[in-house]
Amino acid sequence: MASARRDGLGRALAGTGHLVRLALRRERGIAPWWILLIVTLALVMVSYVNRNMGTYELKVTYTELATSNVFLRALGGGLPEPRLEVLATWRSGGFLYVANALAAVMSIIRHTRREEDAGRIELVRSGVVSRHAPLTAALLVAGGVSLAAGVLTAVVLIGIGFPVAGSVAYLAAITVAGWVFAAVAAVAAQLARSARTATAIGLSVLGAAYVMRYAGDATGQHWLKALSPIGWSHLVRPYQDERWWMLGVPVVAGAILYAVAYRLLDRRDLGAGLLPERLGRESAPELRGPISLAWRLHRGLLAKWAAGVACFAAAGAGLSPLTEDLLSRPSIVVENIMHGLGISDEGKTLAAYSWYLILIISYAVALHPVLMTLRLRSEETSGRAETVQSTPMTRLRWAAGHLVVTGLGTAALMAVAGLVFGTLYSLLVGDLVTDLPRFLAGALSTVPAAWCVGAVCMLAYGLLPRASVAISWIVWLLTAALGKVAGPLYGVFDGVPLEPFHYIPNAMIGTSFDARPTLALVALTALLLGGALAALRRRDFG
Repeated sequence: MASARRDGLGRALAGTGHLVRLALRRERGIAPWWILLIVTLALVMVSYVNRNMGTYELKVTYTELATSNVFLRALGGGLPEPRLEVLATWRSGGFLYVANALAAVMSIIRHTRREEDAGRIELVRSGVVSRHAPLTAALLVAGGVSLAAGVLTAVVLIGIGFPVAGSVAYLAAITVAGWVFAAVAAVAAQLARSARTATAIGLSVLGAAYVMRYAGDATGQHWLKALSPIGWSHLVRPYQDERWWMLGVPVVAGAILYAVAYRLLDRRDLGAGLLPERLGRESAPELRGPISLAWRLHRGLLAKWAAGVACFAAAGAGLSPLTEDLLSRPSIVVENIMHGLGISDEGKTLAAYSWYLILIISYAVALHPVLMTLRLRSEETSGRAETVQSTPMTRLRWAAGHLVVTGLGTAALMAVAGLVFGTLYSLLVGDLVTDLPRFLAGALSTVPAAWCVGAVCMLAYGLLPRASVAISWIVWLLTAALGKVAGPLYGVFDGVPLEPFHYIPNAMIGTSFDARPTLALVALTALLLGGALAALRRRDFG
């Protein structure tokens, strides 16, 4: 009987080992960067606390401030203690959990749904490979990467003197966040018909989990945090009271989702999804040119981006009264915040804070043109772009249509941010007549920098199409990591001159507008796009 069971399990997982090795080979250029990001961020937070709260008294002051302020309490998650290891992990706000979860989602979709879309799973299944092997291999690889990120983070933290028990708890909290969302992505891959839809489902669940955790800490409704998969990692409380039993919740939830994923896999056909597909129209007379075609392809994603930007801007503006009260209390911590914002006039503190939030939105919106550039590569590799170009539409007109929609869409997103933020800010603590135009102008002033980021990615697509996906992600990550928002974490208070947002002046503190940086960024963007289109025209397609 036992031998029969082993034989049945062997048949069910036939070929899994080969697919694991194949997935690891493909992950060698991706997973190390995710692991490096997580470990580096953990060390950066330690450096941040040491630099800005070097004494016990400063740690106590910051802890009292964070405990009494809703914004800081929700941002970090839970209540901190005046100890280096607690403040360093609390100050990250759970970003390590989110990053590990995001890496797991992308890995699972990449090795399952995306492989089916490309037809490679069908080719692999023609050999001695079972139906369950691709999903099992993807889960093993994603789970292993999540574990490696947690282990290396714990090893580094123990190496710099952090307690072993707390570091192991932190390891476990980071790891289970990846495992749970690997299971979420596995279910999404069975439900969706395409990798794009599966990714949207996985990221939507991740976003909802973070919002629930944030809302639970902000409002004191701790049941919201207890229902959030990201909240489960926070509730482990590493370096505090180490709630080991809390790790059982994500483990059980993940096991249930794994079982559901395999069950759904058995109920669907290869290449299909369980969610019903919406049938398109028989004709589309409005598709008369490259711009209308690009708009049709991008409008759904643009609408989702606009909703997300509006929600973040509304949340930032809604915290303005609390922030005004916080920044009005003189303390060493507030002085450090003002120094990080790059201001010396106390009367402009709230305006500088608002500009800081607008910059956060602008760095996020800079990802939009990057994704649109990646969409061009996706259209090319899928063969759809070649089909379109079999019509009178030329290659340059096809690319230019996408660029026009992407550029206008990026500007529209920042306009939404400025309008929502400015309106709510004016109603809560300001004046609608004077503040709304100022916020709108400030938000739009960052658009040329976002365009420039997209133009660099477009040049990579024109010159090096095979490497353009990796180059585009690296460009955006470096821009965000070395910019004015993340710069203070590294001790660089005004960003790095190599990233375009460095040259955008602070439009919220009443300084005179200088058009030269904006014109220079627009000219550089035009030059990069011209080179990209010229390279695209000359190279082979497909």
